[in-house]
Amino acid sequence: MTPEEVGARLVALLAPVEATPSVSGGQRFARATVDVPSANWSDALRAARDDTELACDFFDWLSAVDELAEGFDVVAHLWSTRLRHGVLLRTRVPRDAPTVVSVVDVYPGAAWHERETHEMFGIGFTGHGELRPLLLPPEFEGHPLRKEFVLASRVAKPWPGAKEPGESEAGGGRRPIRPPGVPAPGEWGTTPTPAGAGGVGEGPRGGTPARPAGD
Repeated sequence: MTPEEVGARLVALLAPVEATPSVSGGQRFARATVDVPSANWSDALRAARDDTELACDFFDWLSAVDELAEGFDVVAHLWSTRLRHGVLLRTRVPRDAPTVVSVVDVYPGAAWHERETHEMFGIGFTGHGELRPLLLPPEFEGHPLRKEFVLASRVAKPWPGAKEPGESEAGGGRRPIRPPGVPAPGEWGTTPTPAGAGGVGEGPRGGTPARPAGD
């Protein structure tokens, strides 16, 4: 089946659910992509697995994409070992309540991937039952793959781009460059709503810059 046929078949199986097919990539890397409502996430993966024309018996991977104000896209890639085609399934969850049903009962191999996505993005997977830390120490705070997460290691040590070649450590060169992901002096602390993620922020790094008193 072509990527277009795979996407159309899955949309037909999910009807009357409003699923949207498209194609990602190109040439031999082209892949059917189907966007589904979060309420039908598990049903979509189950349909791709159980339908004889799709027969996606292999769970490849699951992760997420931070879309800021739009929320998070949860993405899963499935593959048919017999028919040699794949499908990319995608659903969107809101930023203020990023939760979707677990698909471990459909693909047991998703357990590790859901734990990692929960840890890195803060997305909940209802019914998983064991979303304990996987890669980070238990005392770690925050979700490193969210776009508002501050890269603290860049604050703790000099940033390589702070000086032009030939400028001395004693200074006298151009003003040091603040690395990406590091707040300006005096702004370090709890991270408010990221710019554009929820309207007006709570401070200088929120959706709206803080104004000086009396401004």
